[in-house]
Amino acid sequence: MPEGPQVPASGAATAPTAGPFDALAADYDRQFTQSLLGGTLRRAVWRRLDATFPPGQRVLELACGTGEDAVHLGGRGVRVLATDGSGEMVEAARRKVVRAGLAGLVEARRLPFDRLAELPEGAFDGAFSNFGGVNCAADLAALGRDLARVLKPAAPVLLCVMGPLVPWEWLWFGLRGDLRSASRRLRRGGALWRGIRVVYPSPRRLERTLRPWFRVERRAAIGALVPFPAAEPWARRHPDLIARLDARERRWETLWPLPWLADHYLLELVRR
Repeated sequence: MPEGPQVPASGAATAPTAGPFDALAADYDRQFTQSLLGGTLRRAVWRRLDATFPPGQRVLELACGTGEDAVHLGGRGVRVLATDGSGEMVEAARRKVVRAGLAGLVEARRLPFDRLAELPEGAFDGAFSNFGGVNCAADLAALGRDLARVLKPAAPVLLCVMGPLVPWEWLWFGLRGDLRSASRRLRRGGALWRGIRVVYPSPRRLERTLRPWFRVERRAAIGALVPFPAAEPWARRHPDLIARLDARERRWETLWPLPWLADHYLLELVRR
């Protein structure tokens, strides 16, 4: 949640979300990508992306934002189609790809979740979405169905999802008397942000939704011991502590209950 208590962390998920995320594109990297906590959490996800997608594979990214993850994978020789519903996010990603000299490996395309059917069937060796993109999907079951169609059998999928139970968030906002922000993920039906609804499925709920098309291989915490991004001013005063918390979290990231109590959980799936 890099932009504060009401802002999802990634690019747009469906066509109606494009406007709000368009407005974030110009400042997103400064506020999140280049922050201490944002970089710490992203590197934790990169460890798993690097272990999952070898050079030469063709991978689909959903809700790519400004293209930071696509450029990272492209730099390792992975071919990435980076998609987003926000035109401004896609333009930012294209500029980043060109600056990195990766235009031959990474393509950024405006494609909301509800238009995945436009992609060829079985065209990708895997897929991923980072930092809450799927939380903005209007229909998670439809997303699972459409994603499975464009993947090869046994293709891996990594989804970094905002969960409903975040003690760091309760503590941070509770101490400030902001009980509305502290409890927003617990509201039935999700939370409204700039006219769109953001949902916070638990790992179990998301797994049940995607079970017809995917089986679960691994769950990991991304931001359980490490504070959530709104705590960036405090974290910058304590970088050594953040490094120690990150090292401990990486060691314990799959242990219950950390994935259930993290700002994001990383769900690793395989297409049935």
